[in-house]
Amino acid sequence: MGRLLFIVNPRAGKAQVRSRLLDIVDIFVKSGWQVEVHITQGPLDAMETAARRGGEADLVVCSGGDGTLSETISGMVRLEKPPRLGYIPAGSTNDFASSLRIPSQMTKAAGIIMEGTPYPVDIGYFCRERTFVYVAAFGMFTEVSYMTPQEKKNLLGHQAYMLEGVKSLANIKSYFMKLESDETVLEGEFVFGMVTNTVSVGGFKGLVKKDVALNDGLFEVLMIRTPRTVVELKDILASMILKGEQHEYECVHRFKTSSLKVTFQEPVDWVLDGEFGGSRTEVEIENQSKKIEIMTAI
Repeated sequence: MGRLLFIVNPRAGKAQVRSRLLDIVDIFVKSGWQVEVHITQGPLDAMETAARRGGEADLVVCSGGDGTLSETISGMVRLEKPPRLGYIPAGSTNDFASSLRIPSQMTKAAGIIMEGTPYPVDIGYFCRERTFVYVAAFGMFTEVSYMTPQEKKNLLGHQAYMLEGVKSLANIKSYFMKLESDETVLEGEFVFGMVTNTVSVGGFKGLVKKDVALNDGLFEVLMIRTPRTVVELKDILASMILKGEQHEYECVHRFKTSSLKVTFQEPVDWVLDGEFGGSRTEVEIENQSKKIEIMTAI
């Protein structure tokens, strides 16, 4: 069938890909692919490998967590004509895989790559220099994903995020910001903001609305104002954990947009797909509709 580049992060999740690697490669080979395996050597290696070698492949497959997927896509979008992408989730939460209904069982995910159909997905451009697949965020809880040690993630999985998240409640910081988009303008003190293209974030499905489409050219935006009363704090927590029909709260703003600009009075840390995205006073985010095709069973 052609050449397949398989990018593997051996440390993702509980490192289970190590015991499944030969089975996965065997599935690819039996389907007629010429397989090249690349084991990532550190941060950004997946991105650099996808950019350097992806143009020679007919299909790129990556295995790891959401960060590995994000890195791989960041490398692929540099190519003039990106090949199709396969994803074998192996992380602690695998938010984007859940959105695409890709199974956590690795050999089943490999089978879907061989027998599934290509599904185009939107990609986010961050400040015109970086990309993200499913979330760009700032404020409370956002440091949890990139500051939680990998060893703790491997040991506790999703519980690690919850444990570290509880710690951050005691140090909630407000940021004065102005957000501008075609749909709305927001200004004031905010404690949290995120721009997403997924049905769950950190394993929590209450953070985003149910009517999420991964290729409609629109992001889901959630912005939370600084609570002034105990009642408002209660409303914020309720809006973040409810899985059913979401209520409207004065301090919680939700809307869809294809682009937005956020300006802060001081540098603010951002997280892109669970990894540190830099500290900035001005951020521009744009949706690149249907930029990458991922093999799924949808």
